[in-house]
Amino acid sequence: MKPVRAILFDLDGTLVQTREASWRVFAKTNAALGLGINSQAEFFRLLEDNMFHGLSKHCGDARKADEAAKHFLNLLQSEYNPDFVPGMADVVRAFAGSCSLAVISSNSVATIRRILGREGLTHCFSHVFGGDVEQDKRACVQRFLADRSYLVSRNCSPAYHEGHEPDAPRADQIALITDTVGDVKHAVECGVRAIGVSWGMHTEQQLLAAGAEFVAVWPQELVARLLPNGYASSCSISSSTIEEPTSAGRVSGCACGCQDGDLASAASLRRRRRMAASASLEQSATCGLDRPSTGADAPAVGVTSVDKVLLASLRRLKSSDPPSLH
Repeated sequence: MKPVRAILFDLDGTLVQTREASWRVFAKTNAALGLGINSQAEFFRLLEDNMFHGLSKHCGDARKADEAAKHFLNLLQSEYNPDFVPGMADVVRAFAGSCSLAVISSNSVATIRRILGREGLTHCFSHVFGGDVEQDKRACVQRFLADRSYLVSRNCSPAYHEGHEPDAPRADQIALITDTVGDVKHAVECGVRAIGVSWGMHTEQQLLAAGAEFVAVWPQELVARLLPNGYASSCSISSSTIEEPTSAGRVSGCACGCQDGDLASAASLRRRRRMAASASLEQSATCGLDRPSTGADAPAVGVTSVDKVLLASLRRLKSSDPPSLH
């Protein structure tokens, strides 16, 4: 599987559970404006295209469709509070250390910010495109293809990575992860990778038929397919492993330090996570060197060939004095 440099997440049905929550809100818009979309199944059919395009086609009147879209977005800001899909917050943190992440959604930016903030994921994402910013997700994808600065990541810090000048991306280095047929079709049209999830609006068969590269059955399958080393990024270590007090003396509830407004503290926390990961790797490698290379439990490949330069590099992370290679 080819590595990705930018991942664009749909929100509703992909990051959060939305089948019931979104329909309950839209039903109020339908009743208020008499749209004639009287069942959940009819609402889901709107999403086989872009929701705004679907509304326009259904209404046959651009003014009424625009009124319906605004009414729905306003209700979402005040009444929409869906749960995150179990496991997806950890998936986001896993990708945040190695990719530029974005949310592209028909929802409003204010709603997206509230939901991400509740989960402590605000600064995992470099960019957020809501329906009140850009209604056509293809335009959002094209921004990533046309402007390499969109690939500058935040690594779960409030600040963007300074001095990072990424190369222009290829289309196959950008992936859109979504639960709807319309999004898959738009990703394919733009030439980027379309990846489906099976727990949202549309079925695995529908997403594959629309052109999805694969459809994840579990959130962790996204990590298995797109991150060669699995949960190995600096942002995937939970707060239960390393806790950092905030300036107010509290331990932050954010599992990746995204909500810490102190840049120095955020940088310190990330460094400590890297140190912890390095110490774990060093311990594993050292244990391998200490094991006998013969006997019934000897590994098939000799662990005594572990690169000593790698071990020295790991130890230098914890000491200003480089250890001897002998």
